[in-house]
Order: sequence, then C-alpha cells, then structure tokens
Amino acid sequence: MNALNEPVIRAELAKIGLRWANCISWNAGVAELYQQALERGEARVSDGGALSVMTGAHTGRSPKDKFIVRNAAANDSVWWDNTAGLSQAQFDQIKADMLAHARLKSLFVQDLHAGADPAHRLETRVITEYAWQALFIRNLLIVPKNDLAGAPGLTILCLPSFKADPVRHGTRSDVVIAIDLAQRLVLIGGTQYAGEIKKSVFTVMNHILPEQGVLPMHCSANIGAMGDTAVFFGLSGTGKTTLSTDPERALIGDDEHGWSATGVFNIEGGCYAKAINLSAVAEPQIHAAAHRFGSVLENVILDEDHKPHFDDNSVTENTRVAYDMAAIPGAKEDGRGNIPKTIIMLTADAFGVLPPVARLTPEQAMEHFMAGYTAKVAGTERGVKEPQATFSACFGQPFLTRHPRHYGAMLKDLIATHKVACYLVNTGWTGGAYGVGKRIPIDVTRKIVRAALSGSLQDCAMRTDPHFGLAVPKLLPGVPENVLDPALGWADKAAYEATAQKLVAMFAENALRFAETGETSRHAAE
Repeated sequence: MNALNEPVIRAELAKIGLRWANCISWNAGVAELYQQALERGEARVSDGGALSVMTGAHTGRSPKDKFIVRNAAANDSVWWDNTAGLSQAQFDQIKADMLAHARLKSLFVQDLHAGADPAHRLETRVITEYAWQALFIRNLLIVPKNDLAGAPGLTILCLPSFKADPVRHGTRSDVVIAIDLAQRLVLIGGTQYAGEIKKSVFTVMNHILPEQGVLPMHCSANIGAMGDTAVFFGLSGTGKTTLSTDPERALIGDDEHGWSATGVFNIEGGCYAKAINLSAVAEPQIHAAAHRFGSVLENVILDEDHKPHFDDNSVTENTRVAYDMAAIPGAKEDGRGNIPKTIIMLTADAFGVLPPVARLTPEQAMEHFMAGYTAKVAGTERGVKEPQATFSACFGQPFLTRHPRHYGAMLKDLIATHKVACYLVNTGWTGGAYGVGKRIPIDVTRKIVRAALSGSLQDCAMRTDPHFGLAVPKLLPGVPENVLDPALGWADKAAYEATAQKLVAMFAENALRFAETGETSRHAAE
C-alpha cells in the first residue's frame, strides 16, 4: 500500500462495501504500476518503452451491455429509448456479487479528476483488478496534485474477471457496465477493454454537466497561437485525435470536452488514439507517444524483439495507444481554451459520395449535429467487421443520457451567440464506396482543416452540391478536383448517382424519424 495508511484506505473502500480486499495499491505511480503489471504477467514492454497488453475476447466497447439504474436520479431525465435500464434491486445484486468476487483480489486504486476546469470538476475514484488498467486510467484522466480530500464524486469498480449472470442480474450477457446515477457508482465486469472505464466517466459527465449549464461534447479541441480554439466533433475512427494533434496548434484534448460560459475544457488528461497503421510520417506526435515509457499499447502485436507492428490487424482493427498529455509537445497544460471560433464536424462516409469539405449554415450545422452521420470503423465495437453506415446523434449517441434535443438546443444557442464558423469534413472514401474507392489521404484532409481554421473557406467561391445542398469550394489548393467533387472520382457515374440518392434517402428517413417521434435512429446506439 502507499500514499495513505492502511486503516484510512480500508475505511475509504468500506464506504462502497469493499472490505475484504487482499492487497491494495493506492495511487501508485507509473513505475510501480509497470512493475506490478510485469510481475503479474499482465503485460510486456515494447522496444520503445510502452506497456503492451492484450484485452482478450473484447477488443472494443460493448454498448448493448451498458445499463443505467431506474431510480429517482434517472427516471425523469434519462433518454430511455437510448439506454437499457436495470432495477435498483438488480444493480444492488450485481454490486454485492462483485464485492464478494473482489474478496481475494489484489486491487489498484487511482484517485483522479475528470474536468480540467475546477468549477466543473468531478473527483473520480477508479478501482481495478489489473495494474495496467490503473495505468491506463491514470493516463486518461487528470492526476491531482494532492490526495483526494473527501469522498469522490464518482466511483468506478472494474473487475474484468467477474462474469455477470443474465438470469440473476438482468443483463444481456456476462459483460456488464452498470451505472447508478444516484450513488454515482459504476460497475464494470466481464471485459478487459479499458475504453469502457473512460467512456463510463464521459457518460456520467454527459448527465451532470448540462445541469451546470455546460455542454458536454464528444470532440477533440486545439488552439492556435492567436487563441483561436477549434473543436472537432466525430465518432471513433473519423480523425478527431489525428487532426487535432497538429504541431502548428496546441492540443487541448482528443476526445471529450465541456463548453462553458468561459470556454472549452478537457474532461480528460490524456489521449486514446487508434494505432492501426500508425505512421511516423503521417502522425509523428502520436507515433512518438506510442514509443514512450508510460504509454499503454492495447492489442498491438509485438514481435520477438518487442517491436510493435502497427500494420498488424490480426487481433483487431481497433488497436489503441493511451498516453497522457505530456506526451504531446506543446499541448495545453491546463486543458482549457477560449470560446471556439470554428467547429468541424467529422464524418467517415463509407458510401464515398459526400464532399471532403462543406461550409455549413447554422441550420445545416444543427442538422448534421443531430444526425451524427458517419461509418462505424471495423473493430471499434463488438461484431463490427467492416465500416457500417450509422446515424449517431450528437456524434456520440452511445454516451448520451439525455435526449439529443437537450444537447442540440445548447449547441444551437452557443453557435448563435458566438457566431461560430461550422464545417463538415469527410475523412471517408473517395472514388467509390468502401471496397471500391480508397480512404481520403490524411495529408489532403489536413490541408482542408487548415484552410477552414485559417478562415480562407469563409469567402472562397462555392458550388452547391446537387444532392445534399452543401456549399462546397470550387477550388482548394492541394486538394485534387476529383476528390473535391466526388462525382468526378467515380468511374461508374450511374452508380455514383444511385449511391448518392441512397444516402440522401437515409438522411431523410433519419430526419423524419426524429421529427415524428423525438428520437434519432435508435439502432445507432446498438
């Protein structure tokens, strides 16, 4: 044990009923967690110094296995069409069984913060049975300067070796992510995939921040030398981390932020980047972070010399690297930025018919925010083997607790109040749909993003896309004409027209469903 004396530690854990733990590590640092992970056979060390782990059967999130307890803290505010519910009795049974399961386990406790703005900070205690998961979340959240003074605002108990019983616990499978908003307690079992821990924090923040007048956002953010903040909305695999990690701008954060009356703040303290095909040329800062002591590689194959092979997808396409913000040179140390000047909505269009960039009116920005169109990238979720078109409200429907209209109204007011420039940027396919075309090159997308952030797209000559009604630049330096106009890149023009009409119909169907029932596409959260 460390940091606090044993009686204090035991008393703290007893507050959630955890009284029998065999061995407890409290707020261990990076070196100690490395040592524990290696001694326990949890990990290997790569040739660059990162801790390398495999997560077993689950290499992505399990959204169908996430539940919120139906109680007074949730009944009238949770969007139940998007979230499975558990009774209080079912949750309490899972908790009791998990606590019994933990009786002879060695546990690793980390007291951390979510929220870089002290006015909207959530003190978070994470208890795991794996040393590497403790290091993971230590990278992803904010390490406080002092030990937690009182009770945490959120506690997460993660025991991957615990298997839920659908009959006994009311779950769908042996995996469970159960959230009690009243107790501010999250129980995770049956999966080693550490992304479940960080996304549980974000789910809770999605519920409590709006009560404070703060918009929670599934986005990355960075800031220029002149203080111009930009946010990048998008689902996993659309390029949030890659595009916001720009040597010409300071990174605020790569995935989760709040937008308050004073500006943008990072909810996290680190980054969780996709590592598949990671390249020192295309993504130098992330590549360097993946070869660093303290970082965690998930499901990345190491050879006999411990060299990582980022092009190897034999375990999963969803390989990852988790690192703290200190790994990114010039990152914003305080995790905060000014009121955004630019909003970029990222999509990975698997149909290959959306333009690579479009200037959005405020009305179009709201339409695309509420629709959240993209393609789920292979491996990000269980069962997804290739990109699938989906509509995910607010670019983060699996993490929403409230109805999308709630978040949409907040964003609409912020855009209007601060006159924010909005763009849609497609990082998906060009020259044909997935399987025929190819992914838009990252260097082309970077040129597009830099043009948007510089303001040069505000006044350039535009054409109106005939299918989607979007304002698209007629010319853009560094962007090939057959990429800028998707129709020119397709060899089969009839196929292009048919595919474009198909996607238009999907947008219309989604919008109609939302207008008629107050819901976005329900299957997007599944």
